[in-house]
Amino acid sequence: MTFVNEKKTALVTGANKGIGFAIAQGLGAIGFTVAVGARDDARRAAAVERLQAAGVDAFGVALDVTDDDSVSAAAEQLTGGLDVLVNNAGISGRFDDGAQDPTTLDLDVLRTVLDTNVFGVVRVTNAMLPLLQRANAPRIVNVSSNMGSLTLQTGPIMAAYAPSKSMLNSLTAQYARRLAETAVIVNACCPGYVATDFTGFNAPRTAEQGAAIAIRLATLPDDGPRGGFFDDAGVVPW
Repeated sequence: MTFVNEKKTALVTGANKGIGFAIAQGLGAIGFTVAVGARDDARRAAAVERLQAAGVDAFGVALDVTDDDSVSAAAEQLTGGLDVLVNNAGISGRFDDGAQDPTTLDLDVLRTVLDTNVFGVVRVTNAMLPLLQRANAPRIVNVSSNMGSLTLQTGPIMAAYAPSKSMLNSLTAQYARRLAETAVIVNACCPGYVATDFTGFNAPRTAEQGAAIAIRLATLPDDGPRGGFFDDAGVVPW
């Protein structure tokens, strides 16, 4: 006899704060069991406690997206299966002393940003795909930024962070093409200019507002779009 868990599970990386926490909270509010992926033990535990206090079925998963062993161990912990993966973990990288000015770009900063924002997404996605492919309606959402849009060219000049999001958008399209004949739907989203520690909490949008598009893409119907880049208003040119 095969046990079927009717309740869906979502893993959100970088879910201990900001947009990631809001995504976890939003998915939990609509009935998902939420795996809170975060590398810091204390912050992860605190986030789980806050979610549970709000009525969310949540548990913590130790997850450092830059570490192969950590990612593998996280996948092994998800014994109940996985329906949704939200690749939210990301870093801006330092930008003092011209570190992200393209004319003085610090290559160590670029490598560090890519290791989390791009390579980290590949590590986690490929580790979780076997679980996702066993789900009925698997969804992958990559949290990007319109700073990675070659068309819009928004935000300050950040020659490590912005290109990492351009690459993430392209990577999203590659996954969507590869998985086109499967049930796995892959898209990217832009949460907008959100008040988080990334922006010094000096931005007009709340984390909950920023999380809304990720939640929408995580719950797309089976005939939903694939390989796109979306914000609240629709398709983002990139």
